[in-house]
Amino acid sequence: MEVILLEDFEGLGVSGEIVRAKPGYARNYLFPRGIALRSSKKNRAIAEERKRNKELKSKRLDKANESLANKINKTELTFEMRVGDEEKMFGAITSKDIYSALEEKGILLDKNAILLDESIKALGIYHIPIKLDSDLKTELKIYVIKT
Repeated sequence: MEVILLEDFEGLGVSGEIVRAKPGYARNYLFPRGIALRSSKKNRAIAEERKRNKELKSKRLDKANESLANKINKTELTFEMRVGDEEKMFGAITSKDIYSALEEKGILLDKNAILLDESIKALGIYHIPIKLDSDLKTELKIYVIKT
């Protein structure tokens, strides 16, 4: 039986493809879960429309992420920290602090996008990687100075 995949499905194919599946598997598994449709002229048109919409949405999202990456790349954050003897900082700068500072500047992103391995505990200049998408990364420049 020929079916049109509505979603990417491992072992069968990608969204929008017309593939062959056993009738029982299609009726009992693929159709009820909305993974596939029976191959017909009407359903092919529906699948093509979904594919077009998905591509348009993907392009819009890529464009938005690209502009956000440029905005982050141009942004520099300065954290003023108290220091003690031998220039040792009191406290540390965490990804939560960076997220809050970005939010104050009007840059909204996912908290998990900030790829800070460990909190910043020393004065200096840091380049923090930000992951916006699976293939789009940028860097944020952070200055840590003493008050």
